[in-house]
Amino acid sequence: MRYDVIVIGGGHAGCEAASAAARTGAKTLLLTMDMTKFASMSCNPAIGGVAKGQIVREIDALGGLTGIITDLTTIQFRMLNRSKGAAMWSPRAQCDKSKFSAEWRHRLENTKNLYIWQDSVVEILFDTTAEKTRVKGVKTQMGVVFEATAVVLTAGTFLSGLMHCGKMCASGGRAGDAASFGVTESLKSVGIEVGRMKTGTPVRLDARTINFEAIEAQYGDENPSKFSFSEETEAVKEQLPCFLVYTSKEVHDILREGFEDSPLFNGTIKGIGPRYCPSIEDKLRTFADKEQHQLFLEPEGVTTNEYYLNGFSSSLPYQVQLDALHKIIGLEDVHVYRPGYAIEYDYFPPTQLWHSLESKVVENLYFAGQVNGTTGYEEAAAQGLIAGVNAARRTRNEEAVVLGRDEAYIGVLIDDLVTKGVDEPYRMFTSRAEYRILLRQDNADIRLTPLGYKLGLISEKRYKKFVEKKSLLESLICFTHEQSVKISEIQDYLISLGLPPATQGRKIFDFALRNEITLQNLISVLPKLRKFIEKNNITPEIIEEAEIEIKYSGYIERERGVAEKLHRLENITIPKEFDFSAMQSLTIEARQKLTRIKPTTIGQASRIPGVSPADINVLLMKFGR
Repeated sequence: MRYDVIVIGGGHAGCEAASAAARTGAKTLLLTMDMTKFASMSCNPAIGGVAKGQIVREIDALGGLTGIITDLTTIQFRMLNRSKGAAMWSPRAQCDKSKFSAEWRHRLENTKNLYIWQDSVVEILFDTTAEKTRVKGVKTQMGVVFEATAVVLTAGTFLSGLMHCGKMCASGGRAGDAASFGVTESLKSVGIEVGRMKTGTPVRLDARTINFEAIEAQYGDENPSKFSFSEETEAVKEQLPCFLVYTSKEVHDILREGFEDSPLFNGTIKGIGPRYCPSIEDKLRTFADKEQHQLFLEPEGVTTNEYYLNGFSSSLPYQVQLDALHKIIGLEDVHVYRPGYAIEYDYFPPTQLWHSLESKVVENLYFAGQVNGTTGYEEAAAQGLIAGVNAARRTRNEEAVVLGRDEAYIGVLIDDLVTKGVDEPYRMFTSRAEYRILLRQDNADIRLTPLGYKLGLISEKRYKKFVEKKSLLESLICFTHEQSVKISEIQDYLISLGLPPATQGRKIFDFALRNEITLQNLISVLPKLRKFIEKNNITPEIIEEAEIEIKYSGYIERERGVAEKLHRLENITIPKEFDFSAMQSLTIEARQKLTRIKPTTIGQASRIPGVSPADINVLLMKFGR
């Protein structure tokens, strides 16, 4: 059996990859070990968060499905960092874990060009007769061979997966699921480098045994928003609360008693763990002077009693975990559904990839998700979307889609992976993006929906709605630039805010620039503005985006200017097979790093650790200023 694209793995990366490849016209096969666990939330039952929320909105703007499915299964929504500037606002949603997977299955089973096969891949097949090795298909555990022009590997934590809980060590991709063997060996045989990483997950608790009266509730936003820009979804109406609990010195003392049996500390675990999502034992060592840590109790769904204890990831012995939990206020009698555990798995250093996420070693083979050394559903889904699109385009000999660092957080994510590599599981933060004022969650559709439409992932109906919204946004901002406000119209409002009286009339835009004044309040104060809003049916979402654009206009223009200057370096290309080792004018370290990573532009070369400004000047002289 032959397909255009084969996707290995039905996690967040695999689901987005298969959906995107199929919807852009490629005959696609999705291979998964368990059809009941598509995009399974193996760790916390939530989507989004700081920087991750921006990524999900970008996925949605491009036509991916994670945002839509999140909206359809949300049980609590919060916009994080509202007290900070708009560039830091990050949407986050608690989801019904079972419904999330079920909704993904429904979408995938009803996608044209997409076929599903439940099985484990034991070998990737290659054509090594040509000058460069090329992928040609896969072989499954059931002995079936599928051929394809392109293959996307999204195996998550399943490749040679090994789970740890105290002295217990067992093979597995996650609790209850078998590990996958054979794929790593196939990739090693053609020269692809392999490493080991580690992640972990907390205990799951029975709500019937939690004393909710003794702990603090954390509610969602009073007026919740949503992830998707489409009209297909709406904001959640009924929300469930999360809860806060705290460790104590007594809890810490119990946990420390188990350190000698911790696989994390006794050398059993060899993989590199995530610094930004540490286990509770890591926290106790790193922050030895802290007497308490905040933990979050998160519901896993509407119809289940299962709760996720966020912040209590651990690989300590089960009894140690249980004894410590019973000393936490509210959890004195708690029953554990399953303990926390750590998991080690194979990954493939992402500097072996082009920005398209295609392998530099094997043609038409793409990698996405945790196999690239990342952590998080959102980072995985973003890579899956790009890999799926590019694999499909490769089958038609079309140019790969590559997003710039000034275009999307997804562009930052992939550029960081491919250019800098990883020495620990990679997690996206707003601080990683140098153009974060441009890359806000509110304007992801303005930045990326035209591209999604061009790729065939955005429907005609949705695109028309987008064009209408963009036009209304521009007309509102233009109206504030053109319309003047007389002193008499604004004076009372300024005085009510305790601001100095106006000495002359100004444009609406000039008043909206001030931190103390909101565009929404100006609408209630200025009849002409209110009339314009009502006449054009301008939504609160557009008003908020216009206000952000106005208030940040100076910073936005400055950032665009910097981005345009740096684009000049991105536009100076380097031939793919250029021999850097022959350039004696480069430092030895630069020659080694450039030869290994093979940057395709001067801009990319400038971001490689160990390549100095002097080395970049040498390259500029070679390839032209």
